[in-house]
Amino acid sequence: MRSNANDLYLLRYRVSWLHSASTSRTTLQTSSDQRLTRIERVLSYIHCHLDDALSVENLAAQSCWSRWQFQRVFTAATGFTVAQYIRQLRLSRAAEMLISTPQRQLDIALSCGFETEISFSRSFRQMFGCAPGTYRQRGKRTGMLASINLQDAPRLPPAMHKPMLSIRVENRPAFETVGISAPVSGLFADSPDFATSVPALWGELLGRARAAQLDLSSLTLLGVLDLTHAEANQGRFPYWACLEPGVSGIADGFRVLQVPAQEYAVIPYHGPLEGLQNVLEWFIRHWLPESGYRGVNGFDLEIYDQRFRAGHVESYMEYWVPIKPR
Repeated sequence: MRSNANDLYLLRYRVSWLHSASTSRTTLQTSSDQRLTRIERVLSYIHCHLDDALSVENLAAQSCWSRWQFQRVFTAATGFTVAQYIRQLRLSRAAEMLISTPQRQLDIALSCGFETEISFSRSFRQMFGCAPGTYRQRGKRTGMLASINLQDAPRLPPAMHKPMLSIRVENRPAFETVGISAPVSGLFADSPDFATSVPALWGELLGRARAAQLDLSSLTLLGVLDLTHAEANQGRFPYWACLEPGVSGIADGFRVLQVPAQEYAVIPYHGPLEGLQNVLEWFIRHWLPESGYRGVNGFDLEIYDQRFRAGHVESYMEYWVPIKPR
């Protein structure tokens, strides 16, 4: 399935700052013969047979590895054990069915591979922190591991297995934060200035935070790309460098930003920021078309908590992309 025009349009602005964040201009590499690796074949099989009995023995046979070899390789490639991955996918499918269908909980449990409603409810509570009925009443997608079929996508580079397979769907309530902003122009604008404007904003924010004697080591920082009107403004859009919501003792000069409630695809990312470009591009071009969701014009979020260490191979951040069901 091809990406729709809106998704590809949004890709231009999301990827623009990632180009500017890296001195290298590496591009996404895909296999010319589009063949799947052994793990990708197994992942595709799992995604297409979630309602069937899936044993480690059968999946190992699909991979042509021994059971022991398969489990080790699967965990190294995905970050999940085989049982964890299957259980979370099934429970996430059940969560979607609770919200989007009127089916009884028992019918949902059986269709998602659970033998009894009791075992389903117990597993559901362990993953989502509430009973299936409570989740249905809330009507918001939270904590769902997203499922895609890799069969029709270009070969996924090994470094992208974990972020692509750990994407979750979250409904984030409206929130208010404070920071500083400036209109910036991405690579596709007439006069791109992203590479200088964004670092300058972050430098100013951190300087003001230190002047206010805020403990930056304990704060979560947010980058916010307001893409709601980027197309009409010829690629120019507001970029915000923000402190986490609820920070007190703010210095003068900070502005308040209201971010509306939105459903997001949350992309977890480990490593230096220059590699995020490839992950985000693969997400837009291949993950979204196979996911059952589409990108929307909204507020993209970059979440930098205490695990973020610029340039470090073990650095961690999250990129939140606004989505909605197709």
